[in-house]
Amino acid sequence: MIGGERPKFVFFGSSIVQYAFNNNGWASILADLYSRKADIVLRGYAGWNSRRALQVLEKVFPKTANEQPDLVIVYFGGNDSSTPHPSGLGPHVPLHEFVENMKKIALHVKSLSEKTRVIFLTSPPVNETQYCEFFGFRFGWHNRTNELSGVYAKACVEMCKELNIKVIDLWSVLQKRSDWLAACFTDGIHLSPEGSKIVAKEILAVLEETDWEPNLHWKSLPSEFDEDSPYDHLASDGKTTLNVTDLDFYRETKWT
Repeated sequence: MIGGERPKFVFFGSSIVQYAFNNNGWASILADLYSRKADIVLRGYAGWNSRRALQVLEKVFPKTANEQPDLVIVYFGGNDSSTPHPSGLGPHVPLHEFVENMKKIALHVKSLSEKTRVIFLTSPPVNETQYCEFFGFRFGWHNRTNELSGVYAKACVEMCKELNIKVIDLWSVLQKRSDWLAACFTDGIHLSPEGSKIVAKEILAVLEETDWEPNLHWKSLPSEFDEDSPYDHLASDGKTTLNVTDLDFYRETKWT
């Protein structure tokens, strides 16, 4: 194990999580902002639905672990909301079962420790034309619609409200952008850099607005080993040193 007392964040979900460090993804944005403040761990499994998540839940989040996460972000629903295939094969999960599965995940994660905070992400919208163009020759079944994704997103929001869990309705948030069909996805369902910026912004907004103690927003957490040192870079006066711990001149986007 690595020493130190940084908070631990775990992102648990399907491809929206597995690919979240790729292509300027939302996890890479957060990992940069928290690079001296928190450790971010990905547990993403492309193609998975909530049934498969339940199968590994206690392995990913064992209650007996010596150290429990400070924050868990959970995403499942896109694959669950796919249309059922006549064969019974595929990732589709009926809506009522999906809700119960997500409830079990939520209750388990909440019970890990008093300090563990939870945010759920709903299924995003679907650019059906882009999805068909990209996946039509890969999958033999047109199984994703924006309408069904919205139904599962709404159910996730309602479940989170019932359990008093923070939730970000990606299905609604992404569609607020007028050009979302062109800008937010690489293949109709997975996030583009612009889509990931929106997701990261929404996560940061939730973290900033909560009354959690301690507050887990990146600007509220201390930077690790941030004390001044004579080994810091020399300042322009040639007599003092400059602590560069929190300089962000290299970031193209100025995050709040």
